[in-house]
Amino acid sequence: MGEKAAAAAAKKPKAGTWKHALQTHKWLYIMIAPGVIWMLVFCFLPMFGLLMAFEDFSPYNGDSMLGAILHSPIVGFDVFKKFLTGPDFLTILGNTLKISITSLIFYFPAPIILALILNELKNVMFKRVTQTMVYIPHFISWVIVATLTAQLFNTTDGFVYHIIKTVFGENAPDIMSNPNLFVPMIIGQSMWKETGYGTIIFLAALSGVDVQLYEAAAVDGANRWQKLWHITLPAIRATIVIMLILKVGQLLNTGYEQIFLMQNSMNRAVSDVFDTYIYTKGVANGNYSLATAAGLFKSVVSMIMVLGANRLAKVFGESGFY
Repeated sequence: MGEKAAAAAAKKPKAGTWKHALQTHKWLYIMIAPGVIWMLVFCFLPMFGLLMAFEDFSPYNGDSMLGAILHSPIVGFDVFKKFLTGPDFLTILGNTLKISITSLIFYFPAPIILALILNELKNVMFKRVTQTMVYIPHFISWVIVATLTAQLFNTTDGFVYHIIKTVFGENAPDIMSNPNLFVPMIIGQSMWKETGYGTIIFLAALSGVDVQLYEAAAVDGANRWQKLWHITLPAIRATIVIMLILKVGQLLNTGYEQIFLMQNSMNRAVSDVFDTYIYTKGVANGNYSLATAAGLFKSVVSMIMVLGANRLAKVFGESGFY
């Protein structure tokens, strides 16, 4: 028995090795396997198509998409030069930054403010009902949101437009086609749809604040605003910084569906962004190389922005992502 036990012990993988980890936590690895496979198939495998950004790609260069990628001539960074020096680059860059920076200023603080307001509600039932009501718009598709916007603000029978018209008279602005009002309209839609759902992570952070801190502050004579400034906000500061880093990384990602649905011939000069440009050049016009180069440029810049924001957060004493 002693020899058999020694032999069995010798066959066991050493602690700290991948075999030992796989044997010890095999059910956990089996549980995450579908997610890993999904990510490999739908996230990493399509990255092979990034080769098109460095090629004079044509789908007719092979019998399949893979064959076309492999047999298209390599042109190096010529496609990137064409994209960066093209007449549309500065326009789409300016439009994208205008929407993103405006969203960062007005939309990013909105979930934080709403979470702080909800956290101050004392009636539990009213608080739960309010939370449910503000979560609902998140589950409405952008198609429905765009349709509702058109129904409310169209100049023919739009209910809200006619209310505005009673105030401004014949000078009432046409929100759907006025280029100057496109960015406020987009930000307003985003705030209405996503502010409530965005409070979830901040409410979760607020739930971890020690109640004894508020009790001690009350004993010291602190009012509600002083508790908010000196206890609540510092407690969720790390969460705010992490969410801000993620938001900064999405400065060039304005979202395709919302912009595309609200775009028309009257506001196209201010609504054409990277996402709609990639769709137009790649899907509509078949210029896959240029569209891939634009997408890769956007991804690289986003990665640099995330790394830079994370580094800046650590300079100011926050933990950041790593």
